[in-house]
Amino acid sequence: MSFEGKVCLITGGAQGIGRAVGERFMREGAAIGVLDINAAAKDEVIAGFTELGGRIHFETCDVSDQASAEAAVEATAEALGGVDYLINCAARHLTFYSQPPTQLPRDHWRLLLEVNVIGIVNVSAACRPFMARRGGGAIVNFSSIAGFNVTGYDGVSKLAVRGRTNALATEFGPDNIRVCGVAPGFVMSPAAAADVSSAVRERLLGQQVVKRVGEMADVVNAVRFLCSDEASFVSGETLLVSGGFPLRP
Repeated sequence: MSFEGKVCLITGGAQGIGRAVGERFMREGAAIGVLDINAAAKDEVIAGFTELGGRIHFETCDVSDQASAEAAVEATAEALGGVDYLINCAARHLTFYSQPPTQLPRDHWRLLLEVNVIGIVNVSAACRPFMARRGGGAIVNFSSIAGFNVTGYDGVSKLAVRGRTNALATEFGPDNIRVCGVAPGFVMSPAAAADVSSAVRERLLGQQVVKRVGEMADVVNAVRFLCSDEASFVSGETLLVSGGFPLRP
């Protein structure tokens, strides 16, 4: 599998798993568009990707703002020649948003849904015409195991991402655009390493069938598969990448 000549846009691609996805795709020939709210990261991101030898374009973007998303996608498509893949990785998450529903401040509740759910709609809609012009493409939305065991607002938003994935797969299908999702479990990203306590790590590890901590490469491999031609008959599916927790019948 190779992504030579393809263009991959990644929201939240300046760091963590999003950046790891971009680096993998660039190594396999893709040009990378990074859409991230962290404007201060621009120079470092461009320098880091440039070292890999491919084309990179960075746009500061607030995915929750429709005008910002549309402008960033248009500028990236113009700079790189189009859009083939979109990875919706930008999200508000981690333990702060795992509070019981009535305890999370309402302004954070709104921000969570605006970024995690509406942000996917904004960027996906902006990418659709550029993908259609190139004969189709693939979108991968980031959900979470929290969307399969809903107890807090993070789980509510990730459950909504799964539903949004199904809805977009149906809506975008006529343009030959497949829409899938990945739902990571505990993965040792820099953000998770800094946010999750050792006690929580041990509890999650104990629930898994695969008794090791997930690595960012595990998620990157899943995203790569879902974008590849080997997954050309897969759409509307959210793939758990979680060491076998939770198991589904």
